[in-house]
Amino acid sequence: MRAVVVEQWGGPEVLVEREVARPEPGLNEVQVRVHAAGVNPVDFKTRASGALIEWGEVPAVGWDVSGTVEAVGPGVGMFRPGDEVYGMPLFPRQAGAYAEYVVAPARHLAPKPANLTHVQAAALPLAALTAWQALVDTAGVRAGERVLVHAAAGGVGHLAVQIAKARGAYVIGTASAGKHDLLRQLGADEVIDYRTVRFEDAVGDVDVVLDGLGGQNAERSLTVLRPGGRLITLPGPDDVPADVPGHVRAVWMLVEPDHLGLREIAALAERGAITPVVETVVPLAEAAKAHEIGEQGRTTGKIVLSVA
Repeated sequence: MRAVVVEQWGGPEVLVEREVARPEPGLNEVQVRVHAAGVNPVDFKTRASGALIEWGEVPAVGWDVSGTVEAVGPGVGMFRPGDEVYGMPLFPRQAGAYAEYVVAPARHLAPKPANLTHVQAAALPLAALTAWQALVDTAGVRAGERVLVHAAAGGVGHLAVQIAKARGAYVIGTASAGKHDLLRQLGADEVIDYRTVRFEDAVGDVDVVLDGLGGQNAERSLTVLRPGGRLITLPGPDDVPADVPGHVRAVWMLVEPDHLGLREIAALAERGAITPVVETVVPLAEAAKAHEIGEQGRTTGKIVLSVA
């Protein structure tokens, strides 16, 4: 099969397409014929340094997949060949989603949202699960709460805005001015241009902050939280502020595969409560180009590789 692999750590140019052996499903595993694969910032980090994950014999990047079940291993009863599925298998272990076929534990996948194309569905798993697990599982966002989403037009951010809104929250997003109309369309109640306004001067009494930036942004976010507020930071454990007031909570969260979360997200997509924004679609063979675009840091929504 065709797969994009990493022959040495470095820039986007180290991504090359190769013919490799097709993986076969084992116990409780599913073989998926990949139609589309999502591209995420964590892909750039692992390609550049080999950090964060356990690598296989042939290093291959990517986790987000949407496709069709080709074969099932012994013990799998929830899927059959021909089923359309999507998911984020094995994270943070190597999955090799930039390929024509992927093998995954059955419960790392879920039925694809019926109203989405494979390209749209491939944009969801890692970003939407991150937002869901941060806002719902970790922060427990409730109706009427005020939620501040930083980098609200990005991959995780634009889905977090929609998930928080679907939970009945009042949603505030930070983004450059050119992305404000999109955020309002996605349900944001307020938008802040971080280039011209310090967000802590524009907003307060926030219940939950979802911070995808870290560093000083996380520290500044503490100042807008009301008593009982929760700060969820995503970049890394070192981005949790050192001095957290006793009346608020601050945690780092790393996303993990989640069959039930994927089902919840699919249900939201099927009733129109969340829609992934796909800015760019690139053929599998041009994965390096997708990384070049993504590392510019200006993507609205997601970049997706077309595989089939």
